[in-house]
Amino acid sequence: MPKRPASQGWMRKANLIRLYPVPFRLITSDQQFAKWQWIEASIERSPADRRPESHKIGVDSICAGKVLPAGDWCERRVLLDRLKIYENFDALDKARTEHNVTLGLIKPARVTALRIQKSASQGWTSEEIDKLQSMQRQPSLFEEQEHASIKRLEKVPFDFHYVYECVTDGELRTHIHKIVDWEVSQLYRNVYRKHGAKGWELPFRQKLETHLPSKELMLLMGTIHRFPSQWLIVSLIYPPKRQKEDDHQIALF
Repeated sequence: MPKRPASQGWMRKANLIRLYPVPFRLITSDQQFAKWQWIEASIERSPADRRPESHKIGVDSICAGKVLPAGDWCERRVLLDRLKIYENFDALDKARTEHNVTLGLIKPARVTALRIQKSASQGWTSEEIDKLQSMQRQPSLFEEQEHASIKRLEKVPFDFHYVYECVTDGELRTHIHKIVDWEVSQLYRNVYRKHGAKGWELPFRQKLETHLPSKELMLLMGTIHRFPSQWLIVSLIYPPKRQKEDDHQIALF
């Protein structure tokens, strides 16, 4: 996440932005950063991307800073509470058509299913490698190194979709969106290595269908540059559920 001065105005409100390309596998170890970690970096609006949240990041300028510890959601919640969280997907999509919003958080009422289907291609195609290279390419990096790095990156042979419900105008509406969260892909790789081809799906489903929905699950949604009306689930954010006010009162006695 980009670091900003802790001014009074910023403390009241924050906005999501999209930073890319970040060739994570190619940057130096002292520049690599975690999902919940402050960084300092030079950024500028992306001239080739019409999405207003999209910015280019100067890879050589990345300076990794404070990590927000895993399991400690106090500081993370302070940051999340400064962001606009849309009450349902329809509200987010309305913001897209009316205000060109292409990145936003929603909080589903319920996850009803996880759909798993085989990807059209089980390995990287030449077109996909070219696309990944063009997204990651920086003047200071060597093309041969990029190509080798992408080939070493194991492609997940499945597509994952969440089926979920949101309350819109007092009614439950069902939505289906593809999950492209890097952590979900890494979860697949981990459970596949541990349980094999016949055993990976059960623990994978337990994590995404049971464990995460039991928390205060939020979906970070983003549109595709080439298809501005098409949304993807870019990331899953899952703080523990807040204690009810009664629980706080009981804790005082």
